[in-house]
Parts: sequence; C-alpha cells; structure tokens
Amino acid sequence: MEAHIKQAEQEKMEKINLVITGMHCASCAQTVEKKLDRTPGIIKAGENIANEQAQLTYDPEEIDLAGIRKIVQEAGYDIETATEELALAGMSCASCAQSIEKSIASLKGVLGVNINLASEKGQVKYIPGLAARGDLVGAVEAAGYEVKEEPSKKDKSTRADQKTEEEKEMARARRKIIYAFGLTIPVFILMFGSLFGFTLPVSENVQLFIEAALAFPVVFLLGYKTHRSAFRAVSHGGANMDVLITMGTFAAYGYGLSAIFFAVDRFFGLAAGIMAFHLLGRYLESRAKGRASQAIKKLLELEADTARIEVNGKEKEVPIDEVEIGDIMVIKPGEKIPTDGSVVSGQSAVDESMATGESMPVEKGEDDDVIGGTINKQGALKVKATRIGEDTFLAQVIRMVEEAQGSKVPIQEFADRITGYFVPTVISLALLTFVLWIVIGGLEMITAAVFASIAVLVIACPCALGLATPTALMVGTGKGAENGILIRDGESIQTMKDITAIVLDKTGTITKGEPEVVDITAAEGYSQKAVLSIAASAEKSSEHPLGSAIVRKAQAENIELDEISDFRAIVGKGIEVTLEESRVLVGNQKLMKDENIDISEIKDRLIELENQGMTAMVVAEGKKAAGIIAVADTLKEDSKAAIRAFKEMGLTPIMITGDNERTGRAVAEKVGINRVLAEVLPDEKASEIKKLQKAGEKVAMVGDGINDAPALKQANVGIAIGTGTDIAIESSDLTLVRGDLGAIVSGLKLSRYTFSTIKQNLFWAFIYNTLAIPIAALGYLNPIIAAAAMTVSSIFVVLNSLRLKNKEIAPDFNGSQKDYREQTIISETA
Repeated sequence: MEAHIKQAEQEKMEKINLVITGMHCASCAQTVEKKLDRTPGIIKAGENIANEQAQLTYDPEEIDLAGIRKIVQEAGYDIETATEELALAGMSCASCAQSIEKSIASLKGVLGVNINLASEKGQVKYIPGLAARGDLVGAVEAAGYEVKEEPSKKDKSTRADQKTEEEKEMARARRKIIYAFGLTIPVFILMFGSLFGFTLPVSENVQLFIEAALAFPVVFLLGYKTHRSAFRAVSHGGANMDVLITMGTFAAYGYGLSAIFFAVDRFFGLAAGIMAFHLLGRYLESRAKGRASQAIKKLLELEADTARIEVNGKEKEVPIDEVEIGDIMVIKPGEKIPTDGSVVSGQSAVDESMATGESMPVEKGEDDDVIGGTINKQGALKVKATRIGEDTFLAQVIRMVEEAQGSKVPIQEFADRITGYFVPTVISLALLTFVLWIVIGGLEMITAAVFASIAVLVIACPCALGLATPTALMVGTGKGAENGILIRDGESIQTMKDITAIVLDKTGTITKGEPEVVDITAAEGYSQKAVLSIAASAEKSSEHPLGSAIVRKAQAENIELDEISDFRAIVGKGIEVTLEESRVLVGNQKLMKDENIDISEIKDRLIELENQGMTAMVVAEGKKAAGIIAVADTLKEDSKAAIRAFKEMGLTPIMITGDNERTGRAVAEKVGINRVLAEVLPDEKASEIKKLQKAGEKVAMVGDGINDAPALKQANVGIAIGTGTDIAIESSDLTLVRGDLGAIVSGLKLSRYTFSTIKQNLFWAFIYNTLAIPIAALGYLNPIIAAAAMTVSSIFVVLNSLRLKNKEIAPDFNGSQKDYREQTIISETA
C-alpha cells in the first residue's frame, strides 16, 4: 500500500531543466541551489555552471513555475524567458479573450499571458524548451480561434498590403450593413404597415413567407461569421457574445416560422433587426478601435525607407536595412534622419516633436546626438550611424508602447473574473425570464416571454467590459509616446494615482548637470592658479562631472596639467592621486576627516560657500589643505514651477543628493523643496527609498535611469528622465524623453487621466449591464432597441477612451517665467 502511495506521489512530480541567467561561478550556483532546496514543493535542485542550468524536481500542486522564478529572482538571478506576440483572429468579446488566455495558460512552461481584445493581439511569456510558438498557436486553435501571420515591422510593402486589406475588409463590412438594413427595413414596413394603412394585396401566409425570405439573408448569410464564431465557441466548451446574438436571432426567426402553424406574432423583423444592429455595432466598434490604435501606426510610419550614405567619397542611396553602425549618412534639409547617430559635420535645426512632443526645432551641431525618424529642417548634416534596427530609439519606443498596450491594469482583474461567468449567466437569466413569464402569466404570455428572453440575450454586453481597459491604455500610451512620455505598463498607471512623495535626484534632474567652477579659495602659501593646477591635474583621469568641470576651467585658463600616478576614486568622497611624489586629495569634508587633513584655516569659507548652494571641494597636498574649489550647477528653467505643480497635485517633493546638508538645503530652498536627503552615496539611494516606504510613503523616484537603476526599481514608480537617445528606457516605469521637470508633470497628469478613464469605462460597463438586463427581463425593452443599446454600450466605452486624445497634459506654469529665471547659483565673490 505504501509503495503504491509513494509511486503515485512520484508520478505527480515534474522534472524540468531551467536556464539560470546571471550565474558566473560555483558560489552563484550554490546560492541558487540553497535557495531552491529550502523552498517547499521543490524536491531536488541541482545546478550546472558550465551551461548555466538548473535541474529541478518539484510538486506542481505546491509551487508553480512563476513561483520558482520568483525564488530565483530573490536570490539575485533570473530564469531565461522568451516573449511571443500573437496576432489573433475570430474574437468578438471579452469572453473570447478569456477562453484563449485559459487555453494558453494551461500549457507547461507558460509564465504569463495577456490577450488584448482591442488590439486583437496576445503577449505570452514562457520558458524556452518547455514551450514554443507552435504550442501557443495550437492552444489558440484548441480554444476555437486563429493566429494570423503578422508582417514584419521592417517590411513596409507588406504593411502597406495589410493596410489595403484592412480597408477592403471595412468596405465589405459597410456593404453588409447597407444590405442588412436594405432588407430589414422592408420587413418592418410589412410588419407594421397596417398601422399606417399600408398592406400588401396578398394573404397573411404569403406575407409571412415574404418577410421570412427578406429576413433570411440578413440572419443567416450576412450573419454567417457571427454564427460560425458562436458554434465554434460552443464546440470548444466556451460561450461568447456571438452565442447570445445567435440564440437571440435564431429564437426570433424560429418563433416567426411558428406563426405558420400558430396564431403568434411574426418576429422575422426582430431577427433581422437584431443582426443588422449587431453588424453596425461591429463596424463602428472596429472603426473606433482603429482610431484608438493609431499611435503605433504613426510611429511605424516615422521609420525611414532609405538612407543616403557616403561610400568611397560618393553618395549612395541604400535601403535602411543595409545601413551599418559607423556609416556616414548625408541628410539634406527637409529629409528624415534615417537612424540614430552623432553629427560629424554641419549645423541645422531638427524637428524632434515626434520623439519629445517639443514643437520647437532643436539646434544640432558637431558631436550632438540625433534620433532616427526626426526631420532635418534647415542645413545639411553628416551623421555617423550609432544604432540600427531593433536597437534604435524609435524601435525601443514602439516596443515599449506595444508592451504597455498589451498589459493589464490590476483594477481589471475583477472585470476579468466576471467575464468568465458572464455569457453562461446571461443565458441562464434568459431561460429564467422565459420560465417566469410563462409561470406567472400562463401560455397566453408566450409571445411576451419570448420577447423578453430575446431582449435579455441581446442587450447583455460583455464587449464593454472587455474594451474598458485596453482602449483607454491604447489611447493613453499612444498620446504619451507622441509627447515623449513612455509608460511601461498598466500597473504603473494604477500605482501612479497612489503616489504621495516624489524623490528627485539633484544633479541632472533639478539641475542641468552641467557644473562650472565659480570660486577658488587659496590657503596660505598657495595661489588660486596653483590650487586649480593641482586639482585639475588630479582630476584629469576622473569621469565625474565635477572633475570634468575643474579640468575645463584649467584648460580655459591655459594651465598646463602635470602627470599623475596611482589614481584612486573614493565613492561619495573624492579622489586620491600621486603628483610629483606627493599625495594629493580632492574631495569633501568626509574625505579630509578620514585622512586626518587639517582644514581649520579654510573651514569658515567652506561653510560660507556651501550655504550658498555650491559644492565645495577641498584640495589637499600631503597633510595640508591647499585650498577650496567651489563648483555650482545650473537649475533647469522649469524646476521651481514644476516643484510647485507637484505640491498642487498633492505630492511631497524630496531632494536626494550626495552633497552635504548645507549645500543640499541651499539648492532645495531655491526651488521650494522643504525636505532634503543629503550625503547619500549612489548605492545608498535604494535604501533611502525603502525607509520612506516603511514610513508609509508611496514613492516615485526620478533619476537618469542608468546610475539610479536600483533606486528606480525600489520605488513604487521609477521615472527615468533624460534627453533623446541617452535614456535607459528599460529601467523605469515611466520614461521621459525630454529632460525638463515639466515632462514629469505631464506624465503624472496623463497617468491620472488614463486611470480615471479606465474607471469611468468599467463603471459604465457594469452599470449598463446591471440596469439593462433587469429592464429587458421585465419586458420593457424591444429586442431591437436592446441590440442597438448593446452596440451603443461598446461604442461609448471606445469613444470615452478617445476623449483622452484631447486632454491637455502640458504643465500649466501660468505662462510666467519670472518665478524660475534664477537659473544659476553663483557666489557673490566669484
């Protein structure tokens, strides 16, 4: 008996091989193995460093693959995954999307799946080796739907063919509607003509057959796709909105045929009217969804087809796919810049509105970066290609927008749960309505019972539920992309509304990140020139912006720099070098204290400079302080106004800086920030964010997306801010292409508008179905009016989402610049 139990337990265990990314040594493997071994549900774990693989035996009833991945991530590593995008056909409502999700999610190796009804696309994250594209396609087909082959984003001719095919499809849909109403209206005239004194000179039965003949092509021929979708869904154990329409039209048409044998109302017009309005609704919905997805189409159209490159001193036009990194591209006035690059010669103004939302052209000259797809407005430029293909800025933007539009908002989960039971519940309610009408009113109420039951079937609208979130996301993320605001996913939008504090890195966020030397103080025995010479010689090997500012100042003064050795950067404090056999230190007070350097002679001046908001660095030679070099940054033009806007939005602005408290406070006061986190080393930023979160704050962190990556990840919402192609798009929840703080205000406004629209859509979808179904069941709604109402419900949701396009997200700084014209912090004595 025990042997049988043991065998049964072994049979339910799963054995898999996972590729672990980030392992470099035996210690890494041991860390992962120990973490997995201690996890309930994992029976055995072993790592192979050579091929970075983990062999696992686990109990799927205790832990799933997503849980295993989370454990690996907690250990500081990850499992290799792949993402597949599927273009889907045959979906008609939210129930269809959910059927496909369930079918794909049941596959071994699938970590996550999201089907977007509005864009008719699906995104699936899975583990290679456990699942493949063929498996995903098979799961879609098993659910009763199809996967279309989508043209490559690079293949413009195929995309053009697809656009033509879509236009033809819309034209066919328009013709169907014309035929449908052209045949339905005569049926209504025949049905109700007697009320207006119009009758055909034929018998009642002949008129019945004429009505049946006119309604037949509308219900069965023009409605063929609807019925096919319904029967396919039922044959695969599901039920979608087409099932409701099919049941409603079949019931109405069948009841009309029964008038041949019984004295009942003829419902042929009802059947034809329901189908005609259903087809009209589908057509209008498709048009509205097309408008919602225009942003991606516009971005794709920005890509250049060809590039003019220099080959052996001559210009040659080549397809964009043939451009290679390092090629010199020649761009004449009015032409698109083919791909990302750096200007090697020429001066011009470039229209970057497609990337940044900034309407004014940007001046470009030698060594300036340019973005592929932007327009060269004036002079001729020669540009060296630095990024091509899928690595370009535009390709990254398109990828991010597509992923955001394919994501889900947590608030949608409740709607998804309801959708799973929606159609079966509506069918049950329709049957219950029929039974109750008969039980309460008797058989003489059979016409009213059929009438009310059909109305229940056709007024219910799962489409509105399915379109509520994705259409708002599509329009919101699209509008963002057009204005240089890139949103990671739907969850970020929902989280954004709960943010209470916004943490801003001082350098490069509040300030321009372009420091300049504004004051040099020499200690006794040194001149200002000597102090600058020592500091610049020491800093010439440094990559820190402050060091670069000192070197630039020395070069401007034509000071010759001496050779150094033993360069050492001390994170968060300064540098140490050997200069002519003397030890030289350049850094803050912490460094001087650690190295026992006496700074008493210059301490008062140091404090004075810091109180004015400058970063004051002590220069020491041997054990003696030689002097102070003060560096100041420039505030961004809109920093003060943006900080004020954050406060008006209910956020607490907090500045984080590596400077000491005095310097940090001086800058913070200039822009209106009351709270400062000073003397924070780069690797301490994430822990400072964590402290704020423990204190109950919901934190948005604003940084450059590269150096601040850990802090951005720790924050509830990470906001990367930069200029053009230098931003790390992958590292944040919200990426702002423009480098000013006004873009953050725009991003926050857009997120709030988008989430508000999602809530409005969901409220409408729920309230519509909650009120409409009981009204229909009580017999107060004609089924044709019910079908029209169902159509209006879906279209309302899409049109409400489209209102986002007209929302004003530009920051309102009252048109005044006077509040923040104080850009540069300068010492009175400099």
